[in-house]
Amino acid sequence: MTYVSYGINVTYMEKTQVYLPKEELDALRKAATRSGRSVAELVREAIRKVILKAPASGPVAIWDGEPRRPSIEHDTVHDEP
Repeated sequence: MTYVSYGINVTYMEKTQVYLPKEELDALRKAATRSGRSVAELVREAIRKVILKAPASGPVAIWDGEPRRPSIEHDTVHDEP
């Protein structure tokens, strides 16, 4: 007997429905066609990037004050004593 393995990894997923306005669905289908991916794949990616994104970490996440200067003057921090 011969055994053939293709090395396919199966990820368990559940099916759901999403209702979209016609214009949004049309745009999503066009984006999928342009990218060569499925509509479902684009939706999963968008959910991961927007809804499930990891919280910011590091120096950016620990600062929560009001900005003291506009970003174009970022080097002026070195002018303060």
